[in-house]
Amino acid sequence: MTKTILQIDASARTEGSTTRALTAQIVAKLGAEKVIHRDLATPLPVLSEAWVGANFTAADQRSAAQKAELALSDVLVGELQDADTLVIGVPVYNFSVPANLKAWVDLVARAGVTFSYGSNGPEGLLKGKRAVLAVASGGTTVGSEYDFATGYLRHVLGFIGITDVAIIAADAMVGDAEGALSRAREEIAKLAA
Repeated sequence: MTKTILQIDASARTEGSTTRALTAQIVAKLGAEKVIHRDLATPLPVLSEAWVGANFTAADQRSAAQKAELALSDVLVGELQDADTLVIGVPVYNFSVPANLKAWVDLVARAGVTFSYGSNGPEGLLKGKRAVLAVASGGTTVGSEYDFATGYLRHVLGFIGITDVAIIAADAMVGDAEGALSRAREEIAKLAA
């Protein structure tokens, strides 16, 4: 059993969402002592000039306003640091990730916090974690030249140190929704806790 799962649901749909159903099934299959649930249906703020300025100010030199600017980012990073496993619901919107999931990435990818730059280039600081992406799409086939979502997320997660990434796909559902869901459920059943 996994100690702590961070479940991220990025679908704008709170009812009838394929990715939300899949993340719930994955979390149930993996089991955990603790589940942190981050629902991105209420969008996160996008980066602002004030946020960037605060982020690039040394932690011990930040003003109270700068600390407040980074407070949500600190919470999101803390959730990532606490989790052993991430389960991320990834609906494919217009060939890529939803804007709210991109905003989450922007808020957690922080130099000196989740990755660092050294003499050998960037190094992820969140090693030893696992991620399972529950991907659903209407017409985009995962892994195709039109899939800009899964490659992007694999890259971003690897950049912050999470290289053990599995993909559960209910893709190209417009052609065969039941078949896509059945294949995804079969893959979930094979996941090792």
